[in-house]
Amino acid sequence: MTACLFCSIAAGEVSASFVHQDELVIAFRDINPQAPTHILVVPREHIVSAAELSAVQDPVWARLLHVSQQLAAAEGIVESGYRIVTNVGRDAGQSVSHLHLHLLGGRAMSWPPG
Repeated sequence: MTACLFCSIAAGEVSASFVHQDELVIAFRDINPQAPTHILVVPREHIVSAAELSAVQDPVWARLLHVSQQLAAAEGIVESGYRIVTNVGRDAGQSVSHLHLHLLGGRAMSWPPG
């Protein structure tokens, strides 16, 4: 495996503005935010994208979603609404080949998102 930015962040080799850390998941503020709240929720385990998930990783997938919920509440964006997004592949806009969720909120979102 080549060097992975999110693996380096999870290992503490690259600094980030962490808002959550546990045994399965880390979460930190995006360095190029697209909304007032823009947090990346990332599994510690290297998984390329949601397309690579298997049933064995159901606990990781569930934890990513639950942490996103908790962070939305902590950020005060539940009432106004928020978006959870994961991009799969280059054409979808995935720029880091490590599964991650974008938690976005704090402003009105348009549809379609692309």
